[in-house]
Amino acid sequence: MEPPLWEQQASLREVEGERLQKLLAARGYGSRRQCEEMIEEGRVIVNGTVAVLGRRVLVGHDEIIIDGRLLVDQSPLVYYLLDKPLGILSSAKDDRGRPVVVGLVPPEPRVFPVGRLDADTEGLLLLTNDGHITHRITHPSYGLDKEYLVTVDGQPSASALAALRVGIELDDGTTSPADVAVVGPSVLRITIHEGRNRQVRRMCEAIGHRVTALRRVRIGPIDDRDMVPGQWRTLRDAELVALRRAVGLDP
Repeated sequence: MEPPLWEQQASLREVEGERLQKLLAARGYGSRRQCEEMIEEGRVIVNGTVAVLGRRVLVGHDEIIIDGRLLVDQSPLVYYLLDKPLGILSSAKDDRGRPVVVGLVPPEPRVFPVGRLDADTEGLLLLTNDGHITHRITHPSYGLDKEYLVTVDGQPSASALAALRVGIELDDGTTSPADVAVVGPSVLRITIHEGRNRQVRRMCEAIGHRVTALRRVRIGPIDDRDMVPGQWRTLRDAELVALRRAVGLDP
């Protein structure tokens, strides 16, 4: 009698599978030792279970999640820059059938949005299947700037702008200092390097000014003022080199 499928896959994994720490190192998550530490710290999940050292995996069969992000087959790696329109979710799928950003770019290879823009926020968004650079871009410790053009109700006072530049107390902690400039009546240019949920909107509401329009215009060294909502393109080689440098990766 033929063994069940899960037993066949387990046997195949033991014969052909690759040690998890070796796979992560090959995908650029750090040295072999650093990847072993990631596993020991419980940061890697395989098929819904916290991984242990020595685990063997098969890419394409096993679901591997590192720091909450899915590791996907990364050959070939692709990097898209999308000008996200209003009303589109920054997600790979939506259970309620609402439109998502991955529907605006080629379906293959499968990519994921790098960070999030709210449905009511438009502007630049990266999508890629490169899990390592995704981690670097979204982790605040790497300090990658994100610049927003913000329209608010009213005209913030000098003291309100100063508060943004120092840091605003929100319900999930004090924000890091922001770079803030007034560029027009009720229009601010705000640059942050954190990625909290609805952060710019909450910062402005905390100083008494509701955001009426929000657009991201720059991600680190990446900007393109000629793009329009709904348009996408592949990152240029020079842009990818600059982006990797900005997050401390070998270009």
